[in-house]
Amino acid sequence: MLGTFLDLATLQPQDLDLSELWASLPRWQSHATTAPADRRAHLHGATVAVTNKVLLDAPTLAAAEQLKLICIAATGTNNVDLAAAAEQGIQVCNVRDYAVASVGQHTLALMLGLATQWARYQAAVQRGDWSRSELFCLMDYPAVELAGRTLGIVGYGRLGQEVARLGAALGMQVNVAASLRANAAPEAGRLPLEHVLAQSDVLSLHCPLTPETAGLINAERLALMKRGALLVNTARGGLIDEAALAAALRSGQLGGAALDTLSVEPPPADHPLLGMRDCNLILTPHSAWLAREARQRLIGIVADNIHSWRQGALHNRVV
Repeated sequence: MLGTFLDLATLQPQDLDLSELWASLPRWQSHATTAPADRRAHLHGATVAVTNKVLLDAPTLAAAEQLKLICIAATGTNNVDLAAAAEQGIQVCNVRDYAVASVGQHTLALMLGLATQWARYQAAVQRGDWSRSELFCLMDYPAVELAGRTLGIVGYGRLGQEVARLGAALGMQVNVAASLRANAAPEAGRLPLEHVLAQSDVLSLHCPLTPETAGLINAERLALMKRGALLVNTARGGLIDEAALAAALRSGQLGGAALDTLSVEPPPADHPLLGMRDCNLILTPHSAWLAREARQRLIGIVADNIHSWRQGALHNRVV
């Protein structure tokens, strides 16, 4: 029984203990990365495949004749063709709730950074604006207090709940959007998405990328938000129409945006958000989950998933 880890480098394994993972199967092969052209070769003979971001589409899965289990080393499942896996009898599992603390604190940092215009002031200091100032401080960019403001949460799993807790600790009023799943049952205390958009001073996204949520925050929905509201996304870049977001920032419809993820990663050099200047925009390179504790927890859950599969009761199963 052979396991193959297709993109181990994405976990920065140098500071991790991988012994529990390697003990979960008799044999392993690992690859730092897997280019599209190498997917079939790297899956050849494997019973179990572990992937963080390598795309496993229907043709790739069809060629992996011995594959029985795909372990996604992440929470999002959009890089695996789940329908094709189900058709071939390949079970699929993911990793849940491993980075609640790490992503929660990163989201809070982004919210605080937008509210204080931290990135713009840091750039101003580096330019020498403070050194040239006639006053003891710089006051070019207005800051706001988050206490008493309204925080909207879209996606209320463990991450959404953690950010809601942190926002409430700052004294924010928290509104939670109703589930976006088709035919989801009504849930007490949840508000329609349009109401959450209209009432939020800060909107934070924590939902998965699905056909229902792709392009969720588009020009029409950005127009529903309060003028000057702040938008934070530590979920998936595809949730946002990025051209519409750039336009909303330029027009002042949004007072700021902080994104830890973009629709294409790494982004091309001509990405519309990379070239923006003189606006309250923070971009971090999909790093909210990178605390060593979170990555070590992820490895432990992948190993546990494999052990549970071998025992006939797969944990965190999505297919």
